[in-house]
Amino acid sequence: MELLSLPNPSFIAHVTNPSSSSSLKQQTPSVAVLHLQPINKHPLISINQMKPTTACNATSSVTTHHSVEPTIVVKEVEDRIGSVKRVTNETNVEVELNLDGVGTPDSNTGIPFLDHMLDQLASHGLFDVHVKAVGDIHIDDHHTNEDVALAIGTALLNALGDRKGINRFGDFTAPLDEALIHVTLDLSGRPHLNYDLQIPTERVGTYDTQLVEHFFQSVVNTSGMTLHIRQLAGKNSHHIIEATFKAFARALRQATEYDPRRRGTVPSSKGVLSRS
Repeated sequence: MELLSLPNPSFIAHVTNPSSSSSLKQQTPSVAVLHLQPINKHPLISINQMKPTTACNATSSVTTHHSVEPTIVVKEVEDRIGSVKRVTNETNVEVELNLDGVGTPDSNTGIPFLDHMLDQLASHGLFDVHVKAVGDIHIDDHHTNEDVALAIGTALLNALGDRKGINRFGDFTAPLDEALIHVTLDLSGRPHLNYDLQIPTERVGTYDTQLVEHFFQSVVNTSGMTLHIRQLAGKNSHHIIEATFKAFARALRQATEYDPRRRGTVPSSKGVLSRS
């Protein structure tokens, strides 16, 4: 049994080769059958390939059976997408999150700075992030900021499903000029936030910088994520916050991507990762 590494990390390949015979009689061609096992809703591919074999007769003449090009069949399946609609007396929020997207941003929350940060999540995480929100921003941004984050966390939870085959852990440090932010996360099913940013101003534009921590706390609460955010350097409030969202996006991308060696199993010694 031979384990092959394929360019697409969504598959594990097992190759079974028939044993060869030392008989002097002419041999029939040996066949190598490559079976690819899909990991968590990825395309199912099968390849049958005839390998060249050599047979010897009593006079040591050689006969070679030429190889046949492999036939590949691919069945496409859907991406991992979570959709949420959250309606309260304070906000009306719709979120669609595609973990297997191409980085398409489409956010309109009524809070320009928050839209800018959600664009970072899409672009650097390579997620398709669609957010539409209407809220009581005539009072302040608090309710809309919170409910958007709660909906994003729920969409992430739904998109992950049983979490089979994923890396689970993510770690990234992102610079933005003088700012340097380190983010580590674990899609463990256990919500916890360790937040250590020192943002020097109370506002960036009209956005209350206290809402940054509240945003991540809300994402953590509904997604079941353990999240650590540390500021290593930084003086500019905009740079600190934007570097945080970029580092979070890259760490989340790592954690949600598939580990080809895991072969579709849950990345936990318990055998289950659930939101608790």
